[in-house]
Amino acid sequence: MDIRIGNGYDVHALAEGLPLWLGGVKIESPVGCIAHSDGDVAIHALCDALLGALAIGDIGKHFPDTSDEFAGIDSKILLSRVMELIRSMGWSVVNADITIAMQKPRLAPYILPMRECLATVMGVETDCVSVKATTTEKLGFVGRGEGCEVYAVALVRKG
Repeated sequence: MDIRIGNGYDVHALAEGLPLWLGGVKIESPVGCIAHSDGDVAIHALCDALLGALAIGDIGKHFPDTSDEFAGIDSKILLSRVMELIRSMGWSVVNADITIAMQKPRLAPYILPMRECLATVMGVETDCVSVKATTTEKLGFVGRGEGCEVYAVALVRKG
């Protein structure tokens, strides 16, 4: 069986008064991600992991932040398009594992809704999508509340 793994990473600065979207779920927060799209840093990292697994570029290549077409776009649409591309190439997702690093707010209540949302968009079972949240113990730009970073890994198989 042909299998491949990809990893993705994304980071966005945070600012007051913006909505915070993570894993397709709106999070109650006084800050949100500064971005060209809706700023869903978790979906962006996941898209990069999926695209990387097939060595077909990254999210910036497929959905450039210089294009008006993607201004304010719901990142679930981007993930859906990535999944269409993967399927059109004859591949399917085995699983995905996402780690969100953010000091505040606490994300534990949102983990299951994020997993369910991502699984639905990807067309896989919820148990194929892992989402974890951590802080950086107040270290670095994440610890100071200046930004959010996400790491993602995705495994795909031919067929």
